[in-house]
Amino acid sequence: MAAPEAASSIVAVNESGQLVVGFDLDMTLIDTVPGFRDVLVALGDELGVEFPVEEMTSKLGPPLDILLAPYLPADQIAAAGERFRSLYPDHAITNVPAFAGAHDALAAVRKHAGRVVVVTGKYAANAQLHVDHVGFEIDHLEGWVWGVGKADVLMREGASIYVGDHVHDVEGALAAGVVSVSVLTGGCTRAELEDAGTHVILDDLSQFPAWLDGHLAGTSERRPQSLG
Repeated sequence: MAAPEAASSIVAVNESGQLVVGFDLDMTLIDTVPGFRDVLVALGDELGVEFPVEEMTSKLGPPLDILLAPYLPADQIAAAGERFRSLYPDHAITNVPAFAGAHDALAAVRKHAGRVVVVTGKYAANAQLHVDHVGFEIDHLEGWVWGVGKADVLMREGASIYVGDHVHDVEGALAAGVVSVSVLTGGCTRAELEDAGTHVILDDLSQFPAWLDGHLAGTSERRPQSLG
């Protein structure tokens, strides 16, 4: 792998001088596994399909149609996805908690007079239900964007940092030219995230406030900076 660039070489704030931090939702801010598992079971019961739920929820992140593709005929995937999204509010909101440190991470951005933007591959209406349920204070939510597609949103919103758990979150951050911060609460390993080119690796969001203070003070080290 090429020699890593310094995370501090990327601007810490946007051209207006305001800090804007983007966050992924599933497995970054919230532990989606219990809810996702219950929706898959309900969907499987309706379709007469026994999904390998534990396997399917072991590495959440890719779009739903990719997740369902190995187990359903191609011509059924779109309808199954729609049914999954309709089942979701009744099966996957109240049983999904915020990760430890998530509220503090958002508060850390606020402490620096920053904006919080949630950029997620999840259907926006269901993502908003999660945000409301756990009480996240955010400024903007963008749903149904994945991988490098997140770059357009991050650039439009003026983000300088994107926090995620998946290698495709790293792709989106790098495509936008912003600092990629990765947490190990999802299904991707430290090695996978490093290979994807992330700038910073944290065990979880409880370490984010201290990292952000240091980053904004210009003390960030060369990537991959690991606090784990």
